[in-house]
Amino acid sequence: MTGARRFAQVDVFGDGAAYGNPVAVVIDGDGLDDGELQRFANWTNLSETTFLLPPTEPGADYRVRIFTPSREMPFAGHPTLGSAHAWLDASGESSRERVVQECGVGLVEVRRGAAGRLAFAGPPLIRSGPLDEATLSAVAGSLGISGEEIVDHAWTDNGPGWATVLLASADRVLSLDPSAPGESREIGVVGLHPDGTPEIRAFVIEDGGYWEDPVTGSLNAGVAEWLLGSGRLTAPYVARQGTALGRSGRVHVDRDGDGVVWVGGQTRTVTSGSVAL
Repeated sequence: MTGARRFAQVDVFGDGAAYGNPVAVVIDGDGLDDGELQRFANWTNLSETTFLLPPTEPGADYRVRIFTPSREMPFAGHPTLGSAHAWLDASGESSRERVVQECGVGLVEVRRGAAGRLAFAGPPLIRSGPLDEATLSAVAGSLGISGEEIVDHAWTDNGPGWATVLLASADRVLSLDPSAPGESREIGVVGLHPDGTPEIRAFVIEDGGYWEDPVTGSLNAGVAEWLLGSGRLTAPYVARQGTALGRSGRVHVDRDGDGVVWVGGQTRTVTSGSVAL
């Protein structure tokens, strides 16, 4: 144990307090080894825990390491916004309009937009294009649906590994109850409400079971690249996520004149203080 470190738990993408996805942020993350970082992330038992460190790249304001309870990730969306929110508060610069985060995929810009929402620039896709037949079959099996129910499909992988399918409606997406998870993978599912609003769910298959992420920035960024590119959606739009878990996630998506996708939402500090690590 090395003493008290500043800590915040931030709700991200919620349409109201505690309606989004929480991320644990250790603001003073320097000096901990990999085992200590992973152990604390496992202890918080949140989908992600982040540790803020001094930057090593020119132009970055801070560096972040992002951990799930079982592994480190190069990038994730709601931890990016929650980490930026915590860093801005801790640095006394909460009114700043732009910050640059250093993480496993490089530098990610975060800016403040309408209604004070923070938004990140979606990183380039690592893998895109249609899913291969083996993956598509495995995804359908994991979701407990037939291949005929899949309207379209694509890799939307900007770091976590998302393999994503489009179903015929938002209602069908909300009715899913995966019963045969299969091999480890990250699965995104999208369906449109009658008004064209996307409903999104994110399933992480691992260790023979699965868990559902309440609201997922990285998946929403990848889905935007895919569905804006295919013409199925037009920007700006607001996606819904977390409905099946009793959350009310609202993800604001836009695309600028240079074609960069921006993914944003509300960020709120719910818990602050210190942790002994």
